[in-house]
Parts: sequence; C-alpha cells; structure tokens
Amino acid sequence: MSSAAPVADRDAVPQFVLPLVVRIERDVPPARTAALEAAARAVLVFLADERSVAGEWASRVTAWTDGRIRKVVRRARGAEWRRAAALDGITLAHEGAEVRVFPPVPLDAWPKELARLQVSGTELDDPAAPPPPAPGVPVLWLNPDLAMSAGKAMAQAGHGAQLAWLRLGAEARERWAADGFPLAVRTASAAAWPGLTAADLPVVRDAGFTEIAPGSCTVVADIAELRGCAH
Repeated sequence: MSSAAPVADRDAVPQFVLPLVVRIERDVPPARTAALEAAARAVLVFLADERSVAGEWASRVTAWTDGRIRKVVRRARGAEWRRAAALDGITLAHEGAEVRVFPPVPLDAWPKELARLQVSGTELDDPAAPPPPAPGVPVLWLNPDLAMSAGKAMAQAGHGAQLAWLRLGAEARERWAADGFPLAVRTASAAAWPGLTAADLPVVRDAGFTEIAPGSCTVVADIAELRGCAH
C-alpha cells in the first residue's frame, strides 16, 4: 500500500513493516471472513492505542508511516502462537479468529519468534457465505476480480482500515473507537465494484510486492456511515 508522501520520498527512508500473526490451529481454523475482519480491527486498535500515538511505540510508528506502510501477515499455532503472544503487541479476538499485531519492525530485522513463522500459502475458507453487512457498519469491499490468499487479503483489509482511519476526523475516530471499531469485510459484486472505485472513498492500490500486479485496486473502504465527521 502507498502512503500520501511521494514515492521517491517513501522509498528513500528506512523501510518498516507492521507484523500481524493469525492463529490457525489444525483442528479449529478460523473462518476466512472472521480472520479478515479481525486483522482490520487489530490494525485500528493498534493505531488508536496511546502507545502508538505518543507512547513507547510512537517512534516506530512514525518510521513505518514515513515509508510504504507495509503489513505482513504470518500464521502460527500451538507453541509458535504462545511465543508470539509473549512479545509486545495487541491481540484481537473476533468471531473465533485471533490476530496479534506488533509494533513496526525494520523490514529485514524481524524478531526471531516472528521471522520463523510461515507467511506464504495462508488459506482459510468460510463454512457458509457471510451474511450481508449489518446496517450502519463500515464495509471494506474486496475487489471481486482478484484472487488473493487469506494472508494477502488480511493485509489488504488492514490497509483499507488504516486508510479509512486516516480519512476520518477526530470526532469520527473517537466514536468509532468507542464502539469497538465495528466493520465488515465483504467481496463486492462485479456490478458494484466500478462505482465503489469511482466514489470519494479510500481505495487501496497495492504496491505489487506479492501475489498481484502493482497498482491493483484491492479494497475500497465504504465509510459513509462515519463520514458525518470525516474530512
């Protein structure tokens, strides 16, 4: 995902990444949609946390947002998950999915507990088609024409949530946080997608490091229900 700064400026600074780890136990894997929503909400909880705003994580957050605002999702189970959970971070549980988000780390200097975790091939399924989003809930709409692994889609959902957060004003952010960051992640219909990308809504355009072509539109954040206090 790209930030607001010019590409040359973003690439000239040291690159950081926001690590997320999803818990996937063999016998009880989470549903795909629950994992995507958990990742998006975990990013929002992290951004709103005082440690990220002005506390012990703030300098790393600034270093991260000065670059390309990368996110990488890895998976863990059993002892791997317990070791990851012992590191500084925040765990978000949502409808049977657990995602832990950690303060940003240099792109090539991950903690060993996280570096050894698998990143590619994270696949999850929904046991049934997810229901329509609840009325009044912001929706992160996925591009219906792109095939993404669950891990890639989780990172993209996190990007969409972050762009939504950046678009909102202080009052809307506070209201959303107070409500616990309700949101839904759904795949848009082919008919609806062009209108979503043309609307005045936050759009994620992928940098193309993994899985999909550079510049691909992956997520549109429909924050219409919050935009009474948006910029």
